[in-house]
Amino acid sequence: MGFIKGFGQFWYDFIIGDDWKIAAAVVSVLLVGVVCVKSGLADATFLAPLLAVGVGFAFVVALLVDVRKN
Repeated sequence: MGFIKGFGQFWYDFIIGDDWKIAAAVVSVLLVGVVCVKSGLADATFLAPLLAVGVGFAFVVALLVDVRKN
């Protein structure tokens, strides 16, 4: 049981890390991309650069939320 717990803790720390907002933003952008591809709104070739920009934008927004003055 200790191996399974350690394995889960490793992946949680690897994916979530120090800031859960960045991980949530990346997952949200990727889910929007999956929905667009599955529904036929965009093909994967066109969507890849847009998802890259979306992930970058989400990262910047998450950083701005963290560094803003209270």
